[in-house]
Formats: sequence, structure tokens, C-alpha cells
Amino acid sequence: MSDTTTDLPTSCLELRSTVTDDGTVTLGLRSSDIGELGDDQVLVRVEAAPINPSDLGMLFAGGDVSTAVAVDGDLPAVAVSLSPAVLAGSAGRLGKPMPTGNEGGGTVVAAGSSDAAQALMGKVVGFLSGNAYAEYRVLHVAQCLVMGDGTDPADAAAAFVNPLTALGMVETMRAEGHTALIHTVGASNLGLMLNRICINDGVDLVNIVRKPEHVALLNDMGAAHVVDSSAETFVDDLTEALRATGATIAFDAIGGGELAGTSVDVHGTGGVRSE
Repeated sequence: MSDTTTDLPTSCLELRSTVTDDGTVTLGLRSSDIGELGDDQVLVRVEAAPINPSDLGMLFAGGDVSTAVAVDGDLPAVAVSLSPAVLAGSAGRLGKPMPTGNEGGGTVVAAGSSDAAQALMGKVVGFLSGNAYAEYRVLHVAQCLVMGDGTDPADAAAAFVNPLTALGMVETMRAEGHTALIHTVGASNLGLMLNRICINDGVDLVNIVRKPEHVALLNDMGAAHVVDSSAETFVDDLTEALRATGATIAFDAIGGGELAGTSVDVHGTGGVRSE
């Protein structure tokens, strides 16, 4: 194993989420052994990790974060209350300290003996692991995406979840025979990525946002169709955008409220498929 420091750690802190049968989920730090690297593995010093919506389910297990209380112990931890229904749905993870953090970014500080691993030495990488909320992570080289020289690890940390989701939306649209699409959170990080992809690929996209400043943001980025759900003219604006693009598939990232139904109603019952 090669390394860039003389004092590589043998253990590190990581964040785990544990549901217990007393109706709580505890989110706390614990010490974990790092272990030896395999030939095709690298050790990444984690310097940034985003909290994606998909991370929240693992972190808090659907608990009410307003009930969070500190837990006494050697390392920081908090406990959150779970409703009986949520607890019943979490039976499969009772008593199991679950790893957290889908993705992250950092610097490779040690590498296994293979050429592929050695090529990552000292590089800033984004990675997909499912246990990114930690000080260090041992990863297979296939889990890492090498960044250009000078990249801030914070800019590398969100290289997988949102980009792959946005690309998947466009590919799903094409695979199902559609030619334009609607997205209900156009000003989110995911929405901004989707907008760039659609512009580059020549795909008509209807961006639904919630504030006038979001309209300006997307228009400045070259978006052709942006509608504000808070505007009095929302239904008329959406109708015009659907007429202009012919969008027949919608990706709803909100999962509640009236927005998805309004989109379908504007297009005509059954005219828009909502994902």
C-alpha cells in the first residue's frame, strides 16, 4: 500500500442510524476500524458530503425531528421519536446501526497495489458508497469518479445522485417515446442540472418553480419555459408552456399537494404521465 502521509489513521468516526423497539431512532457517531486496503481499493479522506432527500429516510427513519434530544455518551448522538406506524414499518432495521450518506467527495490518501488504485493517489474524487458520513472511507476504485486538478472536494461531493437522476429522467422520456417533459422543482439542484442537460440535448423542458426569483434564475441559465406556481397566472402559463412544448410526461419531485394533479388537469385527463 502506498500513502501520502506518514501517519495514516487506523480508525475513524462515522455516523450511524439505529432504530430501537422503544420507538426511537438514534443518530450518533461511533469509532470504526479502517482495516487494510485490497489491491483495487483506496482510502479517501472525506471532506464533503451532501444531504440528499434520499439520505433523510435512512438518517431519521421517518421520525419527527422536532422531538430530537441529545443522548448522553462518549460521542455526540441525538434520538428522535417514531410514531407507532413508522416504527412498524422499520421492523427490518431494528437494532441495526445503519450506515448513512449516499455520496461524498474527498482526497485519496492511500491506495492498494493495482495500477488502477495507484492512479488515484492524491486525486480529488467524488464517490458513491452508502456510508459517506465519516472521516475516512475505504472504497473500490469503481466507486470513485476522478475530478480535474484543482477541484474543490465540496464540488466533487454531489457527482452521482442528482446527475444520474437527471440523466435518467431524460433517458426514461426517450425510452417511452416522449419528446418533452415537465419537472415540478425546476430551481432545485436536480432541476438546474436537468435544465442544462435538456438545453445541451435539445429537449424541451417545462420548469415549474415556486418563486419569481426562481423564474429569473432559470431564464438567466437559458431555460425557455419556466412557470411560477405561486403566480395568479400559473394555470394559464402552464397551459401555454405545454402547448408550446407538447410535453406528455412529468417528473414530480414533491409527491404531495395539488401540483401533479393540476399539471394533468391542464394537459387533459390522462394526457400527462406523472413519475
